[in-house]
Amino acid sequence: MRKAVLASAMGNCVEWFDFGVFSAGVITAIVGTVFFPPEEGGNATLRSFALIAAAFLARPFGSLFFGPLGDRIGRKRVLSTTIIMMSASTFVIGVLPGYGTIGIAAPLTLLAVRLIQGFSTGGEYGGAATMIAEYAPTDRRGFYGAFLEMGTLSGYVLGAGLVLGMHVGLGEEQMNAWGWRIPFLVALPLGLVGLYLRTRIADTPEFERLEQAGAKAKAPLRETILRNWPMMFKLICIVFLLNIADYTLLTFMPSYLIDFLHLADVSSQLTTIGVELAMIAVILPLGALSDRIGRKPLLVSAAVGYLVLSWPAFAAIQTDNVLGVAAGYAVVGGLLVLMLAVIGSTFPAMFPTKVRYGAFAIGYNISTSIFGGTTAVLVGSLIEKTGDNYVPAYYLMLAAAVAIVPLLLIPETARVPIDKVGTESAPRPVGSGARSS
Repeated sequence: MRKAVLASAMGNCVEWFDFGVFSAGVITAIVGTVFFPPEEGGNATLRSFALIAAAFLARPFGSLFFGPLGDRIGRKRVLSTTIIMMSASTFVIGVLPGYGTIGIAAPLTLLAVRLIQGFSTGGEYGGAATMIAEYAPTDRRGFYGAFLEMGTLSGYVLGAGLVLGMHVGLGEEQMNAWGWRIPFLVALPLGLVGLYLRTRIADTPEFERLEQAGAKAKAPLRETILRNWPMMFKLICIVFLLNIADYTLLTFMPSYLIDFLHLADVSSQLTTIGVELAMIAVILPLGALSDRIGRKPLLVSAAVGYLVLSWPAFAAIQTDNVLGVAAGYAVVGGLLVLMLAVIGSTFPAMFPTKVRYGAFAIGYNISTSIFGGTTAVLVGSLIEKTGDNYVPAYYLMLAAAVAIVPLLLIPETARVPIDKVGTESAPRPVGSGARSS
């Protein structure tokens, strides 16, 4: 169990290490300058955000390829492939020549690398969450599932913290000249560690049970789409809110504080890292809490919170008071961690075992591609056009309104054995008065 959790969380750590580096205010500006023609106007940071959005276009294709493949040949083999593809793609950014050296080939090559990274990521998260859910004991699936997003937050903090330390240590001139490349290079050894961990564990007991029984889906993609599309649609709507919150906080906010609220680079990064560390401190207890009271109370509370508190939170962020900025940021992060603590145990349990990897990966990544990857560039562009710094709050409120209904409609699966999900023999879940299994 410990090996499975560590191996799965490590992939999320690598994925979000990339985001922690790429979205750090100083890096987004440098990448937008190094790889593109000299600008006469416009915004270098928005060009970097556009690259992030472009990478997300490839994620649904990755999920369509890797998800059903994971249901056919196993979780472990697919996840070993995705982690090395992700880390190698991030590493390559650190060695690419810029526009001044190879001209228009620089942004085109960078775009290709980001697309490969997005394609591999499309098969990563669904498989990692599935692996933990299928290994975890029924009555502790929430606790162990929370480790997946602990990997997310840890990877982000590691990436952003490394950028911050180098920026402070090297200074702006050296950082712009060559220092920005080093954080990207670190991704490869992280990926190799994750690959080693994943090759040292067996496939999940659930997949092996299906394989031995000859019960695997004969056409996983067809069965996934034809029989599970209603639940996949609910997942897409829920992930809409998750992604808007996630990518607003982790990708857009560092540059928002710098470019639109004119906070210093170091202050912005310290604020972001501080909120992330606080989220890491509470995510495992929240996951354990969901094993006792269910997943839905935490998810619905987060959605209602975003609907009601997003505007006040961004009002606090826009004050000149550091405490106000931190308080507003903490509200956005606190609501997000309510979701992050339970999605690793909630989303895999929405689908039956034989199509779990594919159905989860496809639904999740369609939503992530449309809404998550575009968040930073869309919100940043709208702020530039309208001059309204409350655009992120309005977007969060819209996403919350969309997510509330499907959150109320999905079944509560806390304490329902993962192999019984969606079957008539499934025991009644938490809060129904039934004994746990």
